[in-house]
Amino acid sequence: MSRIGKKPVEMPSGVSASVSGQTIEVKGPKGTRSFKATDDVTIKVEDNVVHIEPRGKSKRARQQWGMSRTMVANLVTGVTEGFKKELEIQGVGYRAQMQGNTLKLNLGLSHDVDYTAPEGVTVTAPKQTEIVVEGIDEQLVGQVAANIRQWRKPEPYKGKGIRYKGEFIFRKEGKKK
Repeated sequence: MSRIGKKPVEMPSGVSASVSGQTIEVKGPKGTRSFKATDDVTIKVEDNVVHIEPRGKSKRARQQWGMSRTMVANLVTGVTEGFKKELEIQGVGYRAQMQGNTLKLNLGLSHDVDYTAPEGVTVTAPKQTEIVVEGIDEQLVGQVAANIRQWRKPEPYKGKGIRYKGEFIFRKEGKKK
């Protein structure tokens, strides 16, 4: 039995959900999100609570049960609070700034890196060494943060690069004579 799948997803006030076939659509103050579940699970909405149940006892049905419940919970969280990833930049001369909708990164390369965020994601640079990525789609927010981090991953010798806030980088000792 899925421990995660057993838990019902409760809708806070101001959030509504509707099911049509295998697609659930959640509307909230920040927007609308939808998720199409596989045929291995059944989705029901009763009294502002979403219940997900497996169809059958196959291994795939049990796998999809917990995953579908988590996806619906993420929809609810996204339309109420939204998701946020914070990045830190470390390194001499490394900086970030916003110019309109474009993030300009100075990362010690021979050129500046210009990154335009996709629709549905907001990228801000409150300080020159901080980047904040926000949106209602958890997967898209994480992918944008990973794409920005990809330009200069933190290196293990001096720790220079773009890292997630609070991320620990295992440091190595340099060469010895």
